[in-house]
Amino acid sequence: QVQLVESGGGLVQAGGSLRLSCAASGGTLSVYRVGWSRQAPGKEREFVAAISVGGNSVVYADSVKGRFTIFRDNAKNTVSLQMNSLNAEDTAVYKCAASPTVFAVVRRDVAGYDYWGQGTQVTVSS
Repeated sequence: QVQLVESGGGLVQAGGSLRLSCAASGGTLSVYRVGWSRQAPGKEREFVAAISVGGNSVVYADSVKGRFTIFRDNAKNTVSLQMNSLNAEDTAVYKCAASPTVFAVVRRDVAGYDYWGQGTQVTVSS
């Protein structure tokens, strides 16, 4: 069992950067596959990025590829999402999620996670 808490959200101007962090308690995050997703008001939840157990494999949604980076800091028991070149379409509530399930190929999918954080708001002014 693991509990997840996101932090780092806020208001940023278009073209700016923000770093979100997913902190874990009650478990070691390095042994979980971790994903980030987002949901804007009235929209379906959208996959953003995911990282494999061990961090050797990462995948991104096409809309964020080249702008966002997901990475682990095992010493801090966190997984972060570095977001650069933000635009108004990135405005959403961002959540991290974790699963002990190991996939042969990390999936670009919101589904397949057992534990979810509460979310953090990211607002980008145009």
